[in-house]
Amino acid sequence: MPQSTPPEIYEITQLKAGRFRMGAKRSCQKDDGEEPVRTLTLSGYGIASCATTNAQFRHFVEDTGHVTSAEQFGWSFVFDAAGAQLDQPGSWWARVDGASWCAPGGPGSDLTGLEDHPVVHVSWHDAVAFAKWAGGRLPTEAEWEYAGRGGLDQKRYPWGDGSPTDKHRCNIWRGVFPHENTAADGFAGTCPVDAFKPNRYGLYNMVGNTWEWTADWFSRDYHALSRVDHDPQGPPVGDGKVLKGGSHLCHKSYCARYRVSARSASAPDMTTGHIGFRVAFAPKETTP
Repeated sequence: MPQSTPPEIYEITQLKAGRFRMGAKRSCQKDDGEEPVRTLTLSGYGIASCATTNAQFRHFVEDTGHVTSAEQFGWSFVFDAAGAQLDQPGSWWARVDGASWCAPGGPGSDLTGLEDHPVVHVSWHDAVAFAKWAGGRLPTEAEWEYAGRGGLDQKRYPWGDGSPTDKHRCNIWRGVFPHENTAADGFAGTCPVDAFKPNRYGLYNMVGNTWEWTADWFSRDYHALSRVDHDPQGPPVGDGKVLKGGSHLCHKSYCARYRVSARSASAPDMTTGHIGFRVAFAPKETTP
């Protein structure tokens, strides 16, 4: 029977059924497939106000004995400041033996002081397993974007169109990527899941901090060809799962995907130090 994580660190926001405009007029990156803008209708659902934390994931592991993909593989990808100095795309990632959700920096690291930070080094499969245990599921890409927009129509960010570089509105790379991170927003890596102001729906860190897994398979143009405009889902098969929200490594000079319409993808067994997730739920039953 599904268990629930402690209520004091796990809040669910109920979103009513509604219509919104998803996507953007053009993509951040050529093959991202943000376009076209399309009007969709979603049924009501619940969604966690924050990304899943290390404390919550530990509770899940202790309750189920779940062994994550990274632990099975014996390694995961960790940001490598030394490799970043090579100034080559992807050189800032290092395969680190022993890196996992409970040792995010590799051997010798732990979660001390990171209990309220988002869990990372979790694959899509790990996220699905946690969501089922918690009595929920991963949100579809449309549900994620509807939640992320917070009721604002076609705005770039959860707070509107104001640049995140003008004020510290989210946790992204500050400085010159990938050589220098000034941590001007207060965080050189991940931050607590409830850091920064929530959007109008009360949801925190919908952009920046960590990418978030969704339920959908990624496609460059499936959504543009599909005529489904009510509770749409991705294609039935694919190579990667849709990621939304960007991360603390995003910077306008390289990856400006810290916008609500932005999207990326990763293989469902991929694990890195900048991918996490939040859980969606069936709508809460109400009595007339």
